[in-house]
Amino acid sequence: MEKTIEDPPTSAVLLDHCHFSQVIFNSVEKFYIPGGDVTCRYTFTQNFIPRQKDWIGIFRAFKCFQDKLEQGLLKWRSQGQTLQVGWKTVREYYTFMWVTLPVDLNNKSAKQQEVQFKAYYLPKDDEYYQFCYVDQDGVVRGASIPFQFRPENEEDILVVTTQGEVEEIEQHNKELCKENQELKDSCVSLQKQNSDMQAELQKKQEELETLQSINKKLELKVKEQKDYWETELLQLKEQNQKMSSENEKMGIRVDQLQAQLSTQEKEMEKLVQGDQDKTEQLEHLKKENGHLFLSLTEQRKDQKKLEQTVEEMKQNETTAMKKQQELMDENFDLSRRLSEKKMIYNALQREKERLEGENDLLKRENSRLLSYMGLDFNSLPYQVPTSDEGGAGQNPGLVYGNPYSGIQESSSPSQLSIKKCPICKADDICDHTLEQQQMQALCLNCPICDKIFPATEKQIFEDHVFCHSL
Repeated sequence: MEKTIEDPPTSAVLLDHCHFSQVIFNSVEKFYIPGGDVTCRYTFTQNFIPRQKDWIGIFRAFKCFQDKLEQGLLKWRSQGQTLQVGWKTVREYYTFMWVTLPVDLNNKSAKQQEVQFKAYYLPKDDEYYQFCYVDQDGVVRGASIPFQFRPENEEDILVVTTQGEVEEIEQHNKELCKENQELKDSCVSLQKQNSDMQAELQKKQEELETLQSINKKLELKVKEQKDYWETELLQLKEQNQKMSSENEKMGIRVDQLQAQLSTQEKEMEKLVQGDQDKTEQLEHLKKENGHLFLSLTEQRKDQKKLEQTVEEMKQNETTAMKKQQELMDENFDLSRRLSEKKMIYNALQREKERLEGENDLLKRENSRLLSYMGLDFNSLPYQVPTSDEGGAGQNPGLVYGNPYSGIQESSSPSQLSIKKCPICKADDICDHTLEQQQMQALCLNCPICDKIFPATEKQIFEDHVFCHSL
């Protein structure tokens, strides 16, 4: 089998899926003589277009009986026997040649093409083979009738010639002998090349065996994968049935959703319009926010100043509160003292009025007595005795003595009974003594701590005395 630098594109496509009538092979012999090149002629049909990676391969064929017809393989009839293709995939080629693309497909001569297989790469047995045209996708587009590689038999040749033809044949035979000698000379060099190629072929065959073992492993994996895929396919079919039923339900649902979608699209348009309006409002609000931020910054500065001012005012207020408390305490003390002075003043005023009344009564009594005695009060040379005289001596200016001495002794107290003022040391009752007496009459004095309370605060005085007993 031929090995080239680049293997042709192949596939595992079965023959049932191939189109053998698109390329027709012409002038295919029943057999070809070994050791010679073989020319393969073929014609493209009208609807077929060749491509760059198309190739023609030689595949092995075999004989079979009529009971093999059910396999669906391509068949040809020759001499009453059925010949059947002996391969199932295009990977089973023996050798191949690349197809030469024609320049102009519209030309009739371009439809007829040929390739030449070298004798070195052709099979050496007498099995049946056939030409097959394979495109770059690995699909068979045409196949020839089977043929063999074997020498000519005398039974197959029946020659009828004339004398002239014999001479021509002899002349041609001499030329062939000469050419045969030349071929023998070239055969020596070819044998040398053949030995080199055999060594390379041996190496390639070893690589081929390695690749075949790998190929078998891959085929096993492919088979396992195929079984797995078949199982998956059954599951997918079941799922497909379920999906089809669900698809019908979803179709109804889709119609409903489309109706909802149309409604939502209208609402979306309204929302988009509203969003645009809100975007404009947002821009306006951002501008206002910027202005407000500047105003807020200024207000914060003013607020800091106000806080400092408030702090100062609080300190001033604290100081003022202390002063106010002191003034209130002082005012309360002064008010208390003023109320006490007022009460003393009122008491003294009442005492003054009483004494003035008594003085008036004494003046009237004195006038009555003087008129009774026939004397005028204003014409009397009477002087009130001083304290130095003690009230016991007589006035030297009076010739007959004091006519009121008996009366005065009976109506006025003696000098021994007159009390002195403890403040001004006066002999008679003075303002200080009266004030002290009035204070004692109008105030309540604590018997324990000598604290003085006004007479109007009797309840406070009682509570104060009660606190000492706790």
